[in-house]
Amino acid sequence: MKHRLFFLLSVFCACTLCRAEEPTPRYFSAKPGALVKAKEKLAAGDKSLGRALKKLLADAEKALAETAPSVMHKDKLPPSGDKHDYMSLAPYFWPNPDTTDGLPYVRHDGKANPESRDPKANDSPAIKVMGDNVETLALAYYFTGNETYAEGAAKVARTWFLDPATRMNPHLKYAQAIMGVNEGRGTGILEAIHISVAADALGLLAESKAWPKDDQKALKEWLRTYHDWLIESDPGKDERRAKNNHGTFYDVQAVRIALVIGRIDPAKRILEEAKQGRIAAQIEPDGKQPLELDRTTSFSYSRFNLEALTELATLGEHAGVDLWNFTTEDGRSIRKAIDYMLPYADVPPKPWPLQQIKEKRESEFMPIFRRATLAYGGDAYEAIIGKYEDAPSKRFQLLIAE
Repeated sequence: MKHRLFFLLSVFCACTLCRAEEPTPRYFSAKPGALVKAKEKLAAGDKSLGRALKKLLADAEKALAETAPSVMHKDKLPPSGDKHDYMSLAPYFWPNPDTTDGLPYVRHDGKANPESRDPKANDSPAIKVMGDNVETLALAYYFTGNETYAEGAAKVARTWFLDPATRMNPHLKYAQAIMGVNEGRGTGILEAIHISVAADALGLLAESKAWPKDDQKALKEWLRTYHDWLIESDPGKDERRAKNNHGTFYDVQAVRIALVIGRIDPAKRILEEAKQGRIAAQIEPDGKQPLELDRTTSFSYSRFNLEALTELATLGEHAGVDLWNFTTEDGRSIRKAIDYMLPYADVPPKPWPLQQIKEKRESEFMPIFRRATLAYGGDAYEAIIGKYEDAPSKRFQLLIAE
């Protein structure tokens, strides 16, 4: 496999140097122009980006070897009796020790019940693999032009969205159910962020014969139906009203899919509403995020919501809505929230003063800090990124190119 990767990298560099100017790819998850810039730097011999591309291609090779995920692979039936319906269990709910049948399940925040991660009973593991593999393979195709990667991404997408025998029905009525309480909840919509990731990444296959226009048209029809459900259903409305990271990621998902299917005005409306509804409501003037700090894994959730806010701000760049520089009169802003977390993600980090029952993963701040560098300038964010030894091999180097 090492020889294959070396060959692909060599072919990529040669082809890029002699290729005429290419059209800008339709990809909303990266900063506008970032992918083109990354490809230009790679062609010029940028060694740091070369490491990131090598890792991306290694991930793509692994993705090619995996079976395409499907909602049909689970053993259990959803309440509807139709395996095509997505279903999952609420991760932080466990059997009740005070009842003989364990019902109703009870909540233990931050402690994931292994049952909720069992692929035989849940679609949540499969939907993540689907989103990750489509994105990885589509990016590998974009950077190398190798049709094998495009074919792999198309196969995964057809299996999940289009093939009548394996496709998912476009709704999440039965996501994150609490046993003994309900059949599904709006909070389960968070898991469908991987749908928006895959749908966006498939735009990178526009020039590939592996993903013909008829497939893209069929995907958009699926996405329109799902987006309608997301906006109009009771679970969707519940999730949009969520005041914490669930609400923010709802916006990310709704906006990203809206951009993919050409619903620009609804995307702009959600982005504009996020100024007061997310940034002003979630962030204190000193940068704290109270609803995330109240969790048993407060460090992790503070980072998680910042991931959503910075992704939303990047989507806003594509729609002409500036969230990066929105600031309330008393100083609430995305930048203030990032700066509050800065010393706790440094190397070495300042001790986290609040509850965190799981291991902290400070390095996961790197993509957030790179987005902050491009939005605000200065050296503070990049200085911390430079302290992580594995930073040059991380994918964000390709997606958020300086």
